[in-house]
Amino acid sequence: MRKDLKSQTWMMPMPVAMIGTYDDSGKANLMNAAWAGIYDYGKIMLCLSAHKTTENIKKNKAFTVSFATKKTMVASDYVGIVSANKVPDKLEKAGFHAIKSSKVNAPLFEEYPLTLECELVEVINEGEGGGNFVGKIVNVSVDEKALKDGKLDVDSIGFISYDPVLLKYRLVGEVVGNAFTEGKKIK
Repeated sequence: MRKDLKSQTWMMPMPVAMIGTYDDSGKANLMNAAWAGIYDYGKIMLCLSAHKTTENIKKNKAFTVSFATKKTMVASDYVGIVSANKVPDKLEKAGFHAIKSSKVNAPLFEEYPLTLECELVEVINEGEGGGNFVGKIVNVSVDEKALKDGKLDVDSIGFISYDPVLLKYRLVGEVVGNAFTEGKKIK
């Protein structure tokens, strides 16, 4: 038996996407955004309301998307609940260190092992400062310590996901099968 719970935004798992931008003066900013995902091959979409981040993306036509880990969870949550408009030194308080990307006009952060460097392609359904921001992924930057045999070592990184049902962060877990292989058992 099933129960209807009306319309909910319960996509699982949801990445804990950390959006990096620069303001007019070149100061780095970082926010935690729950609604982000792959839009098309080589593109990502962020669904954002009005923030300092959205202003920065529109001005610079660029942003980075990193992914929170168990190690960065507290600081990542902090920059999501505190606005740079009200707490201008929030990055320093959280302990983040910005590095200039060589690919886009947006910062990388030393603390995140994986970052997508993006150019703004378009804003869909724009209104009141927010909208759906589509970015072209021009580079993927990976901390060399997060590589094993030249590939991203997902097991050692400790990526977390956002649980929109219970409002929790969950550790991304064990491998349970091989994509594009398990279904062949039914053939």
